[in-house]
Parts: sequence; C-alpha cells; structure tokens
Amino acid sequence: MANHKSALKRVRANNVKRLRNKYQHKTTRNAIRNLRSMSDKKEAEKQLPLIFSMIDKIAKNNIIHKNKAANLKSGLQVFVNKM
Repeated sequence: MANHKSALKRVRANNVKRLRNKYQHKTTRNAIRNLRSMSDKKEAEKQLPLIFSMIDKIAKNNIIHKNKAANLKSGLQVFVNKM
C-alpha cells in the first residue's frame, strides 16, 4: 500500500477515473448494441449522431483507440445505410 499522502491521493483519483471510464465505455457499448438491434431506419439515423458523439468522446479520452473509434463509426454507418 502507498505510504505518502500524494500516493494515497493518486490511488483515490485513479479509482474515480477508472469507474468513470468504465461507465462511459459500457454506456457507449449498450448504445451501439441498441442501434444494431433497431429495424426502423429513421430512428437509427436519428440515433447515429448521438452514438458517434459518444464514440468520439471516449476516443478523445483514450478509453478506446482512435482507430477503433473510426472502425466502429464506419461499421455503424454501413449498417444504417443498408437498412
């Protein structure tokens, strides 16, 4: 266990950041799963920009790699276009 005050603070801060990252990542994955289960193209097109924004935010914060974000966005766009 950490011995210095600053190290103890860093442990607390890391835990808070880990939980925030986990929440954002899981929320985005659920949104993507919901989009892929949709059958209405109009509704999917309405949700697409919101999901793209979520993906961009987690990529910006290094929760996922920027190339993975681009790959996800591309795949979702293809999915919606083929509906």
